[in-house]
Amino acid sequence: MNDFAQSIYTNLLHVPKGRVITYGQLAKLAGYPNHSRQVGKLLAKLPNDTKLAWYRVINSQGKISLTGERFFVQKAKLEEEGISIKDDGRIEHFKKVIMR
Repeated sequence: MNDFAQSIYTNLLHVPKGRVITYGQLAKLAGYPNHSRQVGKLLAKLPNDTKLAWYRVINSQGKISLTGERFFVQKAKLEEEGISIKDDGRIEHFKKVIMR
């Protein structure tokens, strides 16, 4: 595993249950500002049985970026954690929060 992946995964572990973070925020926390697309590509390659909370990562508009069945999987996982989501995938009461 390379340094980028390790840093992204490590920082993702610190996103608390019931909270979300944007791809850009996660990249910045990991020490790779302006690498939000790479974060998305990295998370897309996670195995289906991963224990990482990939579903807590959303886009900068406060919405779920995934489509099709993956949209509904992410939506269900977030709702299980008490996060309210509108039909268009927007997280209710979303505010950009920088951790740390």
